[in-house]
Amino acid sequence: MTTSEPNAVLKRRWSLIGPGIVVAATGVGAGDLVATLIAGSRFGYALLWAAIIGTVLKIALAEAVGRWTLASERTIFDGWSSLGRGLLPGAIGGRLNWAGLYFGLYVVIWGFVYGAAAMTATALPLAALFPVLDLKVWGMLSGIAGLSFVWFGGYGVFEKVMTACVGVMFVTVVGLAVIVTPDLPAMMTGLWPSLPQGSVFYTLGLIGGVGGTITMAAYGYWLNAKGWKGPGWMSVMRLDNRVAYVVTGVFVVAMLIVGAELLHAAGIALQGGERGLLDLDQVLRERFGRPISILFLVGFWATSFSSLLGVWQGVSLMFADFTAHVRGRAGEEAVCGDRSRAFRGFALWLTFPPMALLFMDRPFGLIVAYGVLGSLFMPFLAGTLLWLLNSDRVPREWRSHGLSNTLLAAGGLLFAVLAGKELAGLF
Repeated sequence: MTTSEPNAVLKRRWSLIGPGIVVAATGVGAGDLVATLIAGSRFGYALLWAAIIGTVLKIALAEAVGRWTLASERTIFDGWSSLGRGLLPGAIGGRLNWAGLYFGLYVVIWGFVYGAAAMTATALPLAALFPVLDLKVWGMLSGIAGLSFVWFGGYGVFEKVMTACVGVMFVTVVGLAVIVTPDLPAMMTGLWPSLPQGSVFYTLGLIGGVGGTITMAAYGYWLNAKGWKGPGWMSVMRLDNRVAYVVTGVFVVAMLIVGAELLHAAGIALQGGERGLLDLDQVLRERFGRPISILFLVGFWATSFSSLLGVWQGVSLMFADFTAHVRGRAGEEAVCGDRSRAFRGFALWLTFPPMALLFMDRPFGLIVAYGVLGSLFMPFLAGTLLWLLNSDRVPREWRSHGLSNTLLAAGGLLFAVLAGKELAGLF
């Protein structure tokens, strides 16, 4: 397949779908599934509409990232680097504008906290399935497995493994929704927007929280790694993105069904965070038996490990691009930097320093820090995409217009409100 003649393969474009599946699989983590479960357990089907709106917003945001990448034939960090002059004197400081400085500080701090969170989430189902090893040991082994995979494997193998994880997630999550027998008439009532008492901020979190944070910006890097370059791939990218986030929407709706049918009626409450899925495992074991419980834990692992693997690969690519810009060598490592020292250095940063946090048993402060850090990137991404895609940095035919601008602005406002709520929670 050549990248110079995309129109020759449009008829079989369904077979080309891949980067969107990768970004969706990375974005939907165990914590997102728990948030959706808790929404179903507390409010039944009343917030189904919010989950659907959230899926639409993420489709618009990922499409904007892909459109920038293909229309400008530049990375998202190239775009951020064009938003103002360098803030500091000197060879390095002169290349870092406000956007680059924000990203650089953010990604280092976020990576440290996320590394511990991802390793813990992946270890939880493994420790439940194979209790011969401690949770911390499973966490460290999971981090090393992710590091080894991105260190030695290329994008093609990475995409295949991520797609396989999505397949396992789909069978597990949708299978559970079928097993608990959804009440279809009641589910239809959830399509009409409503706000049960005490659900306002929870609704905003459900809309804005499922389907990715910083990894959405990595979509453009995965498009480049796939070989999709130039506006001729726009149609394929849009199909890829929509299919991926429709699958994400199915995950969300399925987990809402499980929460509404299995937990809401029985008044069962789950813990917050990934440990809530272990509560669900116990409920499934008592209700349906050990085989269903095991199947669910395998799906739990696939969800967590795909998020870990996607961050180790995608965010390391973004860091390699950041480093290339700082060194004044933009373009050399930016597109396919998975063999660069910066890529491997950041993958090491995600893996080994955060292991120290595993021995803190994830205290409340770590959980709060992860929530706050996760909320601070999306307003930045939505706002900068609005700026870039309404400027002459992209050809006129690919600039944003009415619907795209409305969705990006709505998403940016929503994410800013959620970030404000998380910051207020610190005090």
